[in-house]
Amino acid sequence: MTDNDQTEAEELRREPPELDPEMLARREAALRHVRKFGDPVLKSRAAEVETFDDGLRAEVERMGLLMEDAVGVGLAANQVGLLRRFFVYRVDEDGPLEALVNPVIDWESDQEETFEEGCLSLPQVVVEVTRPAQIRVSAQDRFGEPIELEVEGLEARVIQHELDHLNGVLIIDRTTRGQRREAMRTLRDLESGF
Repeated sequence: MTDNDQTEAEELRREPPELDPEMLARREAALRHVRKFGDPVLKSRAAEVETFDDGLRAEVERMGLLMEDAVGVGLAANQVGLLRRFFVYRVDEDGPLEALVNPVIDWESDQEETFEEGCLSLPQVVVEVTRPAQIRVSAQDRFGEPIELEVEGLEARVIQHELDHLNGVLIIDRTTRGQRREAMRTLRDLESGF
């Protein structure tokens, strides 16, 4: 793993070691709006978006703010209880908020990469996930205009992670049996207050 790969893996988890009290309070408040493991919406396939209106654009902006306050790099609609096929993401802290509506992976490379991933819906769980290193995605933007992206690295990983959410797939569904078992133990301990 190169230094750049390590930085990308850390960025995907984006769990800062220390947050100031104000940021910590904002993060906790944002995370209360994110559905957690066990909520059936996280295992459901989201429906195609057919209406591109001010309501959709407002939801994109709201999710972007939630994602930022939660210190995440991506957030899918079903993570906030909406079974609609769109997600938001920002891989560059200074970059614009991106939104992909009705995304489809048209092509993926044979080359794969394995990195640790975390998820706002699975608190304190980090598992290794293997994914194609490069993908080509077609989607629509928040106005319904077509988009085609060919991406690699962190952006490819984030898009695949969020698209999994839209299909009801979680990172623990894409890891080894041992890591899944450990993740389930962590989630049970959190639920029981340990």
